[in-house]
Amino acid sequence: MIEVKNLVKKYGNHLAVDHLDFTIEPGKIYGFLGPNGAGKSTTMNIMTGYIGATEGDVLINGHSIVEEPKEAKKYIGYLPEIPPLYMDMKVIEYLKFAAELKGIESGKKAKAITEAIELTKLHDVSDRLIKNLSKGYRQRVGLAQAVLGMPDIIILDEPTVGLDPKQIIEIRDLIKNLGKNHTVILSSHILQEVSVVCDYIMIISHGKLVASDTPDNLEKLMENTTKLSLKVKADKNNIENILNSFDEIENVEYTTGRDETMTDVNITTPVDIDIREKLFYSFAENKMPIYEMTSTKMTLEDVFLELTQEKKEDE
Repeated sequence: MIEVKNLVKKYGNHLAVDHLDFTIEPGKIYGFLGPNGAGKSTTMNIMTGYIGATEGDVLINGHSIVEEPKEAKKYIGYLPEIPPLYMDMKVIEYLKFAAELKGIESGKKAKAITEAIELTKLHDVSDRLIKNLSKGYRQRVGLAQAVLGMPDIIILDEPTVGLDPKQIIEIRDLIKNLGKNHTVILSSHILQEVSVVCDYIMIISHGKLVASDTPDNLEKLMENTTKLSLKVKADKNNIENILNSFDEIENVEYTTGRDETMTDVNITTPVDIDIREKLFYSFAENKMPIYEMTSTKMTLEDVFLELTQEKKEDE
């Protein structure tokens, strides 16, 4: 349905999107996950034809967004991070205006507007001015314009940003409902957002696609790994000298909090190797008390942090 081919976007010397390649299949909810500034919104803006790419192309049902933008856009409904609303219009007026802009045929406009209102549950506010609506309802109006005409593909950029918990749940349910009949692509920097709603996750960091799979399979990437979290009364250099002798350790991260005498240490080891006892005696012999030690299996959140932080270190 969507094929992204060698996509590059540069702003001066800044590389916002770095040779992205991926395919979106029909009938699923996809999540673009990544930290702020990872390139998610830029990628979506290129996919929808809102901005041009420096290199590469996007094919929407075989139509190039570069060569055939009008034809390609027929298949897309788009909700930017800031919904394109006219605050002095009533909801129904705005949707009629959006239907005109989308080129929906005259005989089909009324039905298209009714379908959008029903799907987004805007019946009770359809005659109200948009400026008098809550942020949650404004987001629904933005979603209504995105689904007008029921395009095959719905693209949503940070659809729950700034909403309260109740509104977030409502929009999530709405997105799940959309996924029954549409291919949905949404971006977020919130892991829970994507893991709860999406069938498939694409993790983007520094403009690159660093992982792409189902939430369950991404967790399995780390199922053979154990994470040890320690709080040690010692400085980083002394701790480092001890841990350098442990061949079993795959990765170590250090954090010093307000109390400079304490250091938080996160250690990654293979799941079948338990070094806790060895660690205890090594630190005890060097008079470095361990105040806390916890062992956990890596979660999807750990996968996300490891993949995105790793890229930061490389750059």
